[in-house]
Amino acid sequence: MLGIGLVNMLVALDQTVVSTALPSILSELQGFEYYAWMASAYLLASVVTVPVFGRLGDYFGRKPFVVAAIVTFTVASVLCGIAPSMLSLVIARGLQGVGGGMMVGTAFASIPDLFPDPRARVRWQVVLAGAYGIGTAAGPSLGGFLCEHYGWRSTFLVNLPVGLAGLYCVWRYLPFFRRAHEGKVRIDWLGAALLTVALACLQMCVENVPRSGLNTGNLVLLAVTVISAVAFVACERRALHPIVPLSLFANGKLVVLFTLSTLAGVSMFSLIFFAPLLLQGGFGMSPQQAGLLATPLPVCIAGGSLLNTKIIVRLKKPAAILSAGFTLLLIATIGVAMTYRYTPLVVLEVALACGGVGLGFVLNNMNIFGQEIAGRSNLGITTALMQSTRMVGGMIGTAAVGTIVARSYASGVADALGNLTGAANAAHWTTRLSDPQVLVDAGTRATLLTDLAQAGFDGPQLLGMSRQLLVASIHTGVLFVAVAITAAILLVRKIPDMTLNAKAMPAPPLD
Repeated sequence: MLGIGLVNMLVALDQTVVSTALPSILSELQGFEYYAWMASAYLLASVVTVPVFGRLGDYFGRKPFVVAAIVTFTVASVLCGIAPSMLSLVIARGLQGVGGGMMVGTAFASIPDLFPDPRARVRWQVVLAGAYGIGTAAGPSLGGFLCEHYGWRSTFLVNLPVGLAGLYCVWRYLPFFRRAHEGKVRIDWLGAALLTVALACLQMCVENVPRSGLNTGNLVLLAVTVISAVAFVACERRALHPIVPLSLFANGKLVVLFTLSTLAGVSMFSLIFFAPLLLQGGFGMSPQQAGLLATPLPVCIAGGSLLNTKIIVRLKKPAAILSAGFTLLLIATIGVAMTYRYTPLVVLEVALACGGVGLGFVLNNMNIFGQEIAGRSNLGITTALMQSTRMVGGMIGTAAVGTIVARSYASGVADALGNLTGAANAAHWTTRLSDPQVLVDAGTRATLLTDLAQAGFDGPQLLGMSRQLLVASIHTGVLFVAVAITAAILLVRKIPDMTLNAKAMPAPPLD
């Protein structure tokens, strides 16, 4: 469990530490055309590998894939740290994504192998939540420290000691469980390829459509997504050993849990991405201040998981904990939507803490409920689909909220500048101010203020107006998330009563 916890910390650290180094990376390596792919390459590779390796773990045992995942991720981190160009760095990030997807698809499914009793499993989930909370909370500060004192390459190389420690624990102590099969397992490679194409095109559509609309390229991506998804379903119906058993989706309880996982991803990633933007862009705080104020969210995920272990084992209706979790998430989003520059910061802190506790109640329990419903033979793929649907929800949620924020902000800036500067000057200054980056980046902001002063405008007034518009735009986007969470609260009622039965899942054979 310590090894699996370190694997979880490895993923959390990489997601948060590296983000602080992106400006320094771009400054040294140039290649701005590859900037967006720094994140996209990792996300794309991980999304498509999670379900594939989750299913392969069901067939061939999970330990070899967990070991391979740690080795792949650690080697890729070293390649990132020595990358001579942006293109090579993006390729290495893609390899990191493959390792990360293998980890998520297999490491989490190893826990029910170790603890068939779901009550014991709930308690041990604290190790994962704690590791994730530590990695996420320490990541931004650690990344800033390493980048400032040792350069951006150290933010990748920090994965090396964590990866080696996790590799030792997993290699030395994780048992090799393998489920018995009748006959030879034939891997559904065609289904895996079709699923990869469908998820990859979906991810690119979600990223590109908000920026460029339904142009020809995006329409082609959308068509390929639909065609490959239809072909995948047809392939899985005929496959002897399918990558994704379609029988899982015939189970209404699992479908509800997959939908809830998607909605949890929408709320989780939207809060993680847009709370710092509210603090930095809307309230004018430094990245360090914003990082400290956003800390209650990841820290309280671990705290919520710890509290969850004390509560859920005493509940006659364990599914009620999901209602409580999503209700806390709704309180968090409403709290963020009600926070202004003059609002006491304790309001935002309490709101983010509620969101963290709510996620601690929701994330681990959905994994356990899904594992109990799916049974031993589908442990890996069910756990992987929970992670995949959460990632897809995160992609869709951040893209939708990002589109709402960007368009609402740009529209407000254009209207306000038209009234303040006149129609003749509005277009030029709208282009300069319509990107929220100017409110976050000190260098860009200083240049704009100088240009505004030379043009005879009150730069601080215009920036103050822009900050108010950004705050209002983020509030609108967060209220969209609140609607999604409300739908989740209503959907939880469709989960029938279930019990965490210690005899429901017998221990697998040990090779």
